[in-house]
Amino acid sequence: MPFADPEKRRQYDAEHKRKARVAEPCPTRLTLPVEFRAKTAADVLGLLNEQLDTVRQDTSLGSVERAKAIGYLAGIALRAIDAGDVAARVEALESILKTRPKGKAA
Repeated sequence: MPFADPEKRRQYDAEHKRKARVAEPCPTRLTLPVEFRAKTAADVLGLLNEQLDTVRQDTSLGSVERAKAIGYLAGIALRAIDAGDVAARVEALESILKTRPKGKAA
């Protein structure tokens, strides 16, 4: 076991916490205004596009790190696009159902 010795574990934890306290903030960290609220899939896609641009322009990241971040964000974007398509289809069905006469069955 890597930390069978409790003293070594305490030393590791203390060093890890010390490093976390003095670490500089990540330059690509997402900062949003407090009033920002994503209400639709389009809002999420806009935010993702901004972050994709930020990741692509960040020269401090290695190519593998950049590829991982872009792949992750692209996966989320695909789900947001799918959610937007489903929402549009539901709205279209609702508008069709509202225009139909009430007594008619299909």
